[in-house]
Amino acid sequence: MGGFILFAILVIARAHSSIAALVIQGPDKPVLENDEVTLECLLSDSELNTSQVHFEKFSKYMNNWYRLEEEPMYHRCIPGVILRRETGQLLLSIRSIHSYFHQGLYRCVADNATATDNSSQPLAITVNYMRELSVYDVSSSRKFIKENLHVTLGEDVEVECSTTGSEAPQYSWQKYGEDWIVPSPKLRLKNVRLEDGGDYTCMAEHPTLSSLKKSSTISITVLPATNGRLHQAWYDSTNLVLMTSVAVAVVLVLLLSITVFLVRRAKQAKSTKGPIDDRSQKKPIYTASVESLPSTSGDKQPLV
Repeated sequence: MGGFILFAILVIARAHSSIAALVIQGPDKPVLENDEVTLECLLSDSELNTSQVHFEKFSKYMNNWYRLEEEPMYHRCIPGVILRRETGQLLLSIRSIHSYFHQGLYRCVADNATATDNSSQPLAITVNYMRELSVYDVSSSRKFIKENLHVTLGEDVEVECSTTGSEAPQYSWQKYGEDWIVPSPKLRLKNVRLEDGGDYTCMAEHPTLSSLKKSSTISITVLPATNGRLHQAWYDSTNLVLMTSVAVAVVLVLLLSITVFLVRRAKQAKSTKGPIDDRSQKKPIYTASVESLPSTSGDKQPLV
């Protein structure tokens, strides 16, 4: 009985040593989106080899671990992933890591161990990212600002910039040529003056990675109060005229090209017919023969 208990203890110890033999290693610095990342499954147990080990990833949607295969179907589900087996280790390479596809928990799992004691400790991969900035005019309604914003003298203006990232970014506004900074995603200008016009830049910075930042610059133009609406209408009508002129020019160029093509086509068709033979169309010329008339002189002698 004692020998059986000792044997059981040795088996359990051996199983735990198999756990310690599986170690997963990843990057030693913060991972940014589009970086190339490699995970290693290290085997310190001489009785194991890479053919007996595989990678697994935890799915938060299925709330379960699933095996990462080398089949094409897996690559279609999670793009940019390559599995390689080398002496003493199993490698998982991600060419261009993306937060949606690749972020999450990974682990190494041995095929020949028990269900509860066959894996390494999970490794969490966090992908740091920040999307491009968008700027909106929120004075009256949320209107996207591409580059320029026209406001009337004396009005109140409020613009806001926003983006998404792995962590909530820190925002700030600054005007070109000025030394002040507004630490907020919103910029408010009360009773705008002519000197308030200029270029304004919004900066968004990752709270823990200073190298991860985005910026966007808009130009604010202040129009006179008396003719503010007229100026704005003039800007809008000018843009409309320019767009219409471009469209008309494109149509004219297209019509001209078609006309030139048809003229050349007609000339080519005419030249392939050759010269026209007019001989078959000539009318016959009729000649009347004049019969010789009898001489009237006869034997008449000239008069003396």
